[in-house]
Amino acid sequence: MRISEAVEWSLHCCTVLAVLPGDQVLPSSRLAEFHGVPPAYLAKALQALTNAGITESRPGPLGGYRLAQPAGAVSLLDVVLAVEGEDRAFRCSEIRRRGPAAATDPTVYRRPCGIARAMWRAEEAWRAELASSTIADLVNELVATVPPSQLHAGAEWIQSVHATRMNRT
Repeated sequence: MRISEAVEWSLHCCTVLAVLPGDQVLPSSRLAEFHGVPPAYLAKALQALTNAGITESRPGPLGGYRLAQPAGAVSLLDVVLAVEGEDRAFRCSEIRRRGPAAATDPTVYRRPCGIARAMWRAEEAWRAELASSTIADLVNELVATVPPSQLHAGAEWIQSVHATRMNRT
């Protein structure tokens, strides 16, 4: 299983949006600039987050994105499913029903094989772990692990974007 870059970008964007003061928003182009990612691709990911109710977008010259709910209410699994979709990672194609050792009696295949069951258990564990972590947890870890100078630089950048946008009106 491979998770797309859009999931990583989305998680980073949600973390930034979680620390925005008050009713501020950030345009997708500025979020893309902040993270050094392609704006068009990030816009698609942000649209998926909005469609899932994780972010909300505000149109207009002072428009942009913000979290639609508290950071503690958004799990990492919510973000992954919004961006990647609900499909399961493992899809059993029942290859045991083919080849020279295939059984002619269909009742042999009533129960999924051990491989499918093991893969489904692993995916359930992975989903449970992502469901137990929130955007608020990421923000807390960010504050605890990122050097203060880097946090300050990020906060200053966000404030300068906001100030620049407000001065245009």
